[in-house]
Amino acid sequence: MTDVAAIILAAGQSRRMGDQNKLLLPVSGMPMIRHVALQYRAAIAGPIVVVTGYEAARIVSALEDIDVSFAFNPDHEMGQQTSVACGLRACPSAELVLIGLGDQPLLKAGDISSLLRAHVAGDPTKISIPIKGDKRGNPIVIPKALRSRLLEDPDRPGCMRFTRENPDLVQRHALKAHGFYADVDTPDAYQALLARKETAQ
Repeated sequence: MTDVAAIILAAGQSRRMGDQNKLLLPVSGMPMIRHVALQYRAAIAGPIVVVTGYEAARIVSALEDIDVSFAFNPDHEMGQQTSVACGLRACPSAELVLIGLGDQPLLKAGDISSLLRAHVAGDPTKISIPIKGDKRGNPIVIPKALRSRLLEDPDRPGCMRFTRENPDLVQRHALKAHGFYADVDTPDAYQALLARKETAQ
């Protein structure tokens, strides 16, 4: 499964973290975004595009020496859907594209690989989303044939609207790994996730 690309969203302002950029908080002795990017790099051989916005220079610096490229989203303050669109426009062509979040410090390379295997074992023409109960996770998998359709509506680009309005083009995979469902929005969430990560080691 070599023809896989990834988009990592790393443009947000971390408003709920106060004066800290959550993507630069330490995880396993390195900035969170670096830890996450390394998991994607270990899982796939194809191109990885990191979408930047807020404090873009610091994000780029944190990813020094990792084989990724960058796409700056000038509209990042308008919401995540603009970063998804920016990433899709910048990402090279591939049979599959992962779209994930930069603030998932519990996500492991093996989790990403398990999602890709589930996608291929199911209906590879559909978008794949990990689920646990009623909780939707990330990353998701976009097949090449559907990629352009996520950009059809310039006012509402991205995945969330498309998957809700086209349930017949979506498959959900029951995957248990906690990393799919745990992102960091607040200082308390960061501390809880660090504690969980230490316990799991």
